Amino acid sequence: MDFIVIPFVFLFGLAVGSFLNVCIYRMPIDKSVVNPPSACPQCGTPIKWYDNIPVLSYILLRGRCRSCKAGISVRYLIVELATALLFVLFYTAGVSRGGIPLAALYLALTGALIVCTGIDFEHYIIPDAITLPGTAIAVAACAIFPGMIGAQTHWGGALLSVAGAAAGSGILFAVAKTAEFILKKEAMGMGDVKLLAMIGACIGWKLTLMTIFFSSMIGSSVGIALMLTGRAKMQSAIPFGPYISAGALLSVLIGDPLIRWYFSLMF
Repeated sequence: MDFIVIPFVFLFGLAVGSFLNVCIYRMPIDKSVVNPPSACPQCGTPIKWYDNIPVLSYILLRGRCRSCKAGISVRYLIVELATALLFVLFYTAGVSRGGIPLAALYLALTGALIVCTGIDFEHYIIPDAITLPGTAIAVAACAIFPGMIGAQTHWGGALLSVAGAAAGSGILFAVAKTAEFILKKEAMGMGDVKLLAMIGACIGWKLTLMTIFFSSMIGSSVGIALMLTGRAKMQSAIPFGPYISAGALLSVLIGDPLIRWYFSLMF
């Protein structure tokens, strides 16, 4: 059955990735993501449906607008392919662990993290329009399907989801304020705190702690590499949201086995 479903999940991911590109471009400028239809940002020509097919249109047009020949950012291609591949990966993981409800939660979280990553990379912001509703939706979903977060009752699912959101946002808020006190300047935006709250509401407090660990390791490694290559300085602003997102996805995939392995060593 997976051989039948997975190709459709991949195609669905491509279509969702195309929409996520619209969100990444429009949300930071407070523009509706549904209206007006897509158009070339250079010449304003509406994009025909046959020029809006994920991946294929980009390749056939060689990354350029059909009308004015202006270049189209490779980000569009990357987001579409990444969304499709991640959807297949997390759909499979979700179905194997908790069925369709968990798979749907994983896909929603993946899509939200892709948008937050794209916007944070370009604008150094993480939109509340994603993280705040995302947190509320995650708590409600865990209350309706408590097994997704390891609970037995509806109230238990809601409480574990809230605990995950509180753990993630609380720890990161404390780190941000401590760093701000030491450095005498803002060290981390509150968008990162709200992002981790949304993640915690989806995956619970244990995997949220793993997310903080993974994101810190990834962010530190990238920051050191950028400084060693001269592409950044100690004072340079580096968006942390993409590394939180990467840490969250990594935690979902391998966090539980790592936790079990760690406690097997301890006990």
